[in-house]
Amino acid sequence: MPMKRRNFLIFLGAAAGTTAVGALIKNAQKFSMPFQLAETTLSHLSFKPIPSPMALLTDVKSTAPTEFEIVDDLIVPEGFSYQVIGAWGDKIGDSRFGYNNDYLSFVETAPNEGFLTINFEYISAIPWLQSYSQVLGKELPRAAVEKELQKAKGKGVNAFALPEKSPLKAQIRTISKEALIDQGLGVISIRKNADGKWERTFSEFDRRITGISGLEDGRYLSCTGSAKAVFQKKKGKGYLDQLGDRIIGTFGNCAGGTTPWGTVLSAEENIQVQVPDPVYADGTSFLPSEVAFTIDDEEVSGQGNVFGLAGNKYGWIVEVDPSDPKDFGTKHTWLGRYRHEAVGVRVEAGKPLAFYSGCDRRGGHIYKFISRDRVTNPKDKANSRLLADGMLYAAKFNADGTGRWIALNPSTPVNPEDPATVVGGMITLPKRPDGGVMPVRNKSSIEQYKKKFKTLGDLYEGNPTEKQGAILIDAHYAANACGATCTARPEDTEIAPDGSLYIAFTSGSPDSTNGGPDKRVFKGANGEAPYEYGFVMHLVEDNNAPDSMTFRWKMMAMGGEPTTGGAGFSNPDNLLIDPDGHVWIVTDMSSDKLNQAVPKRTGKNGVPISQSNLRGLFGNNSLWFVPTSGDNAGNAYLFAMAPMEAELTGPFLSHDRQSLFLAVQHPGETNGIRQNLKSETRNYAMKTTDGKEFTQTRQVPIGSNFPDKKANAAPRPCVVVVTRSDRRNITST
Repeated sequence: MPMKRRNFLIFLGAAAGTTAVGALIKNAQKFSMPFQLAETTLSHLSFKPIPSPMALLTDVKSTAPTEFEIVDDLIVPEGFSYQVIGAWGDKIGDSRFGYNNDYLSFVETAPNEGFLTINFEYISAIPWLQSYSQVLGKELPRAAVEKELQKAKGKGVNAFALPEKSPLKAQIRTISKEALIDQGLGVISIRKNADGKWERTFSEFDRRITGISGLEDGRYLSCTGSAKAVFQKKKGKGYLDQLGDRIIGTFGNCAGGTTPWGTVLSAEENIQVQVPDPVYADGTSFLPSEVAFTIDDEEVSGQGNVFGLAGNKYGWIVEVDPSDPKDFGTKHTWLGRYRHEAVGVRVEAGKPLAFYSGCDRRGGHIYKFISRDRVTNPKDKANSRLLADGMLYAAKFNADGTGRWIALNPSTPVNPEDPATVVGGMITLPKRPDGGVMPVRNKSSIEQYKKKFKTLGDLYEGNPTEKQGAILIDAHYAANACGATCTARPEDTEIAPDGSLYIAFTSGSPDSTNGGPDKRVFKGANGEAPYEYGFVMHLVEDNNAPDSMTFRWKMMAMGGEPTTGGAGFSNPDNLLIDPDGHVWIVTDMSSDKLNQAVPKRTGKNGVPISQSNLRGLFGNNSLWFVPTSGDNAGNAYLFAMAPMEAELTGPFLSHDRQSLFLAVQHPGETNGIRQNLKSETRNYAMKTTDGKEFTQTRQVPIGSNFPDKKANAAPRPCVVVVTRSDRRNITST
């Protein structure tokens, strides 16, 4: 059934009806947030929603158009425009603008001026290889490498084991180096000129932190926390890179956060594609050989192989001060090593700092770090030291809407969940004595595991500091072992002005490697599990205390078609809470599902098409506005639609509300360069909001030429800024 507006208000923690966010306003001063709430209610929208290919509950009519044209452009409302700030290949310091920009942070140093920090996440193999020479003006040694990869028949090439003087090793090194340069972080200086346009100032602060920083330039990243003791080991069960606590580079940089003291936190996510993820009981890495170099239609994988990168040094949170040109990043290991996709920092004077993040894998967990020491001044840069000591916890969600935090330390009991409670029926646990992990698929195996290992300390080795470090390095599997709840790919954690937490869960489907979410918690509006379209959760700590060990949670199935309880979008990803407490959501549907034809809703023998394969109905990825108060509260309005095969990420609003920074990630990811403005006609079995089916004919471009928008131009990931033509506030009411 369609989402009920009253239920959504309750879910948000607001009163029913049109009550303003007064309760949040009272607490806004207590928490160090970038904005204060305005005491207003939203009686009308500040923009005219753009057309959607799907019938929405907010439409005047209950039906979608029978004909719809998808456009290879960033579509914004009437009266709004966008400007490209930077794109792949542009100059940044002594390097370049990287690929697949994600999280954005604008730290203002003066009105309409400051530092824009940009995450560069990964390489999309098809458009990156196809466009590399066109964009960067040089060639990659692809022919010889691809010939060897064909011989390997999908197994890849272990360049780590090749002789140093091997020509093939040198060629793989060149490709891997270029791919790693296009990941990491970038800092650029920008300001708004008298004409209202944003411009780069190319200051001394501009710099890149890449996937190979430190390898040749001495710009190693540093680290804090217990895992540092593991990095400093002279020998262990597994691989050591002999660099001690120095770290080469950062990659897989996806989501992030901005601290009240003006630093930026960058989350390393899918590191398992480039270096080994599993570790031994002492926290040391598997050999780089475990992830060979290869190229397929999705990834340039094993980029760390040829450089001998140690896998246990990746998968962390990196902190950077954009105002310090000599700062090339610190990895805070007390925040845990896993596939980070979110950063939320709750800061209140006189209380411990609380840090929230999620592990973006199927079956990943929600984590909270609590600092040992307390905050004095939320804006003091000395607060960075609070991230260097404390305790990491993983969330246990109970089906009754309560929950608790489980400490990831050696004394915590081993108590895994019954695999029958998760979608897919499988949980992965630390494998002992071999190292790595193993799948467990029945309760009897869990009981045997608990008899053999009583506490997390029984699963890990070393002196007390090294043992704690090993647990942090293996955080996801340690959390599985102590019974943390498997969730539905958590992709953002945002702190509200009242200190509560909003979490976007992108997909409730399982996979064969990681398992899936707890089906007692992560189910659709009608009890469906798995539920592909995603969820948004509201979590409130008991007594509203950042160091509380228990909490309450509520959830509503946000994604999906309106006829089945959804709001008209699929796979919610990054969240933005604006100054009035309203929520902005960007979506992350898989590139190969975007606009995939759905001529009918049943397949062979009348079997219904899966939710995953129905995602073609939703069109391109998009940006949505959901008011949390006022006459429109609980409704979802379409604000922007991404170019072809792209994803919108990292929305960040300037303090004056007049500029919305937005990243356009991986345009043309599936089909690469759009050749000669090619398009094709596809059919879709759509539904009206009251459930009546009709056929929509849709024109769909093949590939992308964004942002240049010229025939045969290379698609380039980029950062844009959206403004109103009348220079009014984007979120004005």
